[in-house]
Amino acid sequence: MSDVPAQPRISVNDVVRLLVELFAFFTFAFWGFVAWPFPWNLALGIATPLFVIVVWALFLSPKAVIHIDAFGRALVEIVLLGSAALAWLMLGQPVVALVFGVVAVVSGVIAGRKNLR
Repeated sequence: MSDVPAQPRISVNDVVRLLVELFAFFTFAFWGFVAWPFPWNLALGIATPLFVIVVWALFLSPKAVIHIDAFGRALVEIVLLGSAALAWLMLGQPVVALVFGVVAVVSGVIAGRKNLR
């Protein structure tokens, strides 16, 4: 009978969502460095993923600074992850964009259904 709180259960989808988010951060850095000529590539390769990380921390992180409802969170997530998929299209990688988009949508739908229960 200890007063130790129960550990949260981490599902497979939680791991997939983490990997999707990390891949999106990588995508924005890669897009910034590859899609733009020097000196813009340095600025966008660093600033774009930092901006996305700040937006994620403000609205989507488990300890978000700005609390919004589930639909607002979904909208922010769709914009961020959709932009990452579009970045792959802009880089001429439609297969990567499609696979990333499908994995992000399926994972987001599963998480959204879980959160709305």
